Amino acid sequence: MNLKSFFYILIPTFLFSSMEIALKIAGGQFNPIELNFIRFLIGGLALLPFTIHYLKKNNVSLTKSDFGRIALTGFVIVVLSMTLYQLSIGMTTASVIAIMLSANPIFGLIIGFIFLREKLSRTNVLALILTLVGLLIIINPLHLSGAMGIMLGLLSSIIFGIYGVMSRVNGNKIGLNGLSMTCLAFLFGSGELGILMGLSHLPIAQRIPSGYSEFINIPFFKGISLQTLPLILYISVLVTGVAFGLYFVSMEKVGILQASLIFLVKPALAPVLSLIILGEAMKANTIVGIVVILLGSLVTLMGEKIAYRVMAIFRRNNPEAHQDVDELAKVKDELENGELAKRGRATEEAVRESIEKKRQSHELPSEN
Repeated sequence: MNLKSFFYILIPTFLFSSMEIALKIAGGQFNPIELNFIRFLIGGLALLPFTIHYLKKNNVSLTKSDFGRIALTGFVIVVLSMTLYQLSIGMTTASVIAIMLSANPIFGLIIGFIFLREKLSRTNVLALILTLVGLLIIINPLHLSGAMGIMLGLLSSIIFGIYGVMSRVNGNKIGLNGLSMTCLAFLFGSGELGILMGLSHLPIAQRIPSGYSEFINIPFFKGISLQTLPLILYISVLVTGVAFGLYFVSMEKVGILQASLIFLVKPALAPVLSLIILGEAMKANTIVGIVVILLGSLVTLMGEKIAYRVMAIFRRNNPEAHQDVDELAKVKDELENGELAKRGRATEEAVRESIEKKRQSHELPSEN
């Protein structure tokens, strides 16, 4: 990994790890819903020039159904997941919420397995078990404190996992890359949240119990001042815009596995930053839980490499099994690169081109 690739990973890792801290600091000066609206609106606008460039470069035209998919994806990430996330930060320690959000890829695996019938390897299952065990250790059900914040944080992480699957599936259907899909989802989601914020000013909203005052007369930009502007720009442009943008760039530049290091390091770095900046002490169970979750992330990251190493050891120590292993490798290669596979890929490409031509013919006006 060269120096440039290293910074592609280092910068978003630090930004993501500082996210909960910055949001907790800002939470005392903003309505949590207002803060959520501002950061995703500005973050989406920060990514918009890159999205416009991508759409023009790849001649992507969006249909009504495409906008519907984007709007639904934005609702899930901004209105549901991140609103719960912002509320949870105000109810418990930032480090615990940071760790929970880092577990969202594991929940994404479960969702993909259930709804998309994606394969769940043994290493994925092991990583899932380790992550869930780590979360239980951190939550410590026998001595639960800040229960509501923890539950909201856990729910936010699960919904974030749903968003990850939705973003990938809808982005592929529409023809958007990860950065463009993220940008549009942020903008649509902040718009949807803005509509709900407007409804909070209606007389019917006054019937909401006083214990939930943050949902009544939600301001839009009330907390912004010269004093809070630097913090807002850091949260919106850097943490929300640049961090997500560089995350997707890192996947393209250095690969998905290496980019996964961002969320692999976050559970360990975020509590340390919380300790230094916010003075949030780390309990023994939190430290143990972090280690277990890191092991789960490491299994996810290194699972395939470990499998290949085990196979190599097996072959070295069992010469008589070479033939069987080699036969399996040949069959796998034939399935992936054989003549039949090539024909299948060629047919698939031809069908895609045909569909695209038909789509363009319907979208473009006739010369007659």
